[in-house]
Amino acid sequence: MQSIERLTVVTVVLNTNRRDDTLECLKSLEAQTVAARNHVIVLDNSSTDGSVDAIRSRFPAVQILSIERDAGYAGNNNVGIRSGLARVPEWVFILNEDTVLDPTCLEAMVGAGEEDPRIGIVGPLVLHHNEPGVIQSAGGRLTRFWESEHIGANEDDQRQFSETQTVDWVSGCAIMVRRAVIDQIGMLDERFYYYWEETEWCVRAREAGWRIVNAPAARLWHKGVRRDYRPGPNVTYYNTRNRLLLLSTHRAAPTVWLVAWTQTIRTLLSLSVRPKWRNLRNHRDAMWQGVLDFLAGRLGARASG
Repeated sequence: MQSIERLTVVTVVLNTNRRDDTLECLKSLEAQTVAARNHVIVLDNSSTDGSVDAIRSRFPAVQILSIERDAGYAGNNNVGIRSGLARVPEWVFILNEDTVLDPTCLEAMVGAGEEDPRIGIVGPLVLHHNEPGVIQSAGGRLTRFWESEHIGANEDDQRQFSETQTVDWVSGCAIMVRRAVIDQIGMLDERFYYYWEETEWCVRAREAGWRIVNAPAARLWHKGVRRDYRPGPNVTYYNTRNRLLLLSTHRAAPTVWLVAWTQTIRTLLSLSVRPKWRNLRNHRDAMWQGVLDFLAGRLGARASG
């Protein structure tokens, strides 16, 4: 088996006017025990907050690529993946800029991946940045009706997750993919634009015979989601449309479709008629737009208005 020291990781970090968060993330990457075997690419999405100059000044070894057209989480990260693959790494690590890694995070992820050559995707134990001892995600599962759930969400971290475990998907804030997987199944599906794209990638990999695992020895802290996180209408739109897109792409069973449509229609009716949810009408409108856009095949970025 190839030793960890000889493996190469390319880490892709997308930055959009998140200068301080990105600098903190890069500092934690610089402190990794396998930092010398990790090439970092920052994708800058037209930032105006001095991010690029600050990164060049403090982290001159980091490669910076400018995003010419905003194509969402999926499309933008594909730019970095495509560039990173040219370096022929063993692994490509897609990382949110609002994360802070434990110094052994990458080493533990690569080590977990090397436990089995059929492991194609590895995710770390993700903890809340504002509550460092509380779990955000120990990987994800899809229920029998393809509902998406984070394992261990909001549980106190008592080392209850101690072994590498097979999961259905891993959080898109930190997802490490074997190059051979990308060679076989391709990159992120840009039709999703944002939300469910990492789940679809994992489903595609699993259908191709690869294992998806969570490596709890690898730890990082994510700022973007808190215990009391309340998503906005944009998330409601993409969550609605892209769940249906996932079911369509992977030919879900009729019972799964029945449950998905029943849940969607029931929620739309509740948001429309229940007085206590009057303040959520913008979510109702976003959900309707998501349904209509899925049926019409309008994918990619959400149209405004």
